Amino acid sequence: MRIARLKDLREDHDLSQNAVGKGIGISQRLYSYYERGERTVPPEILIAVADFYDTSVDYLLGRTEDPAGIKKD
Repeated sequence: MRIARLKDLREDHDLSQNAVGKGIGISQRLYSYYERGERTVPPEILIAVADFYDTSVDYLLGRTEDPAGIKKD
């Protein structure tokens, strides 16, 4: 499953894959696999990415348009 917001957030923050990988404790190559949907993103990585960008996992997964994670009815 590709999580489109991984790339969108990274680009919005003008960061490289390497910078994000270092920020969440994984390699650039592994982050690239996640960003392209070549590997499933495990829950602990989703949480790390959400913490890194100060957003919610629901936002990363496209369950809400609100980066704070408040799901719209």
